[in-house]
Amino acid sequence: MSIRVREWLKLMGLFHLTAHEDRVEIDREIERRTGVYCDDAIDSGLISKHEFEEIVYAILKRRKKKIEETSMIV
Repeated sequence: MSIRVREWLKLMGLFHLTAHEDRVEIDREIERRTGVYCDDAIDSGLISKHEFEEIVYAILKRRKKKIEETSMIV
């Protein structure tokens, strides 16, 4: 998992909202969007804080939806 993703989540006060799996997914999404390793993308400014925040909330929304779908099945 990315050191920079962890740092940004803590700086933005979002770390406590994410599970390990969410942070791994954030890493993957940054890498998918930028084409480079997530720490390098953050360090070089290829991803803005605003875009980072959008990614975090999109992943949290997906997780919430997945949990709701799972609870409907049971």
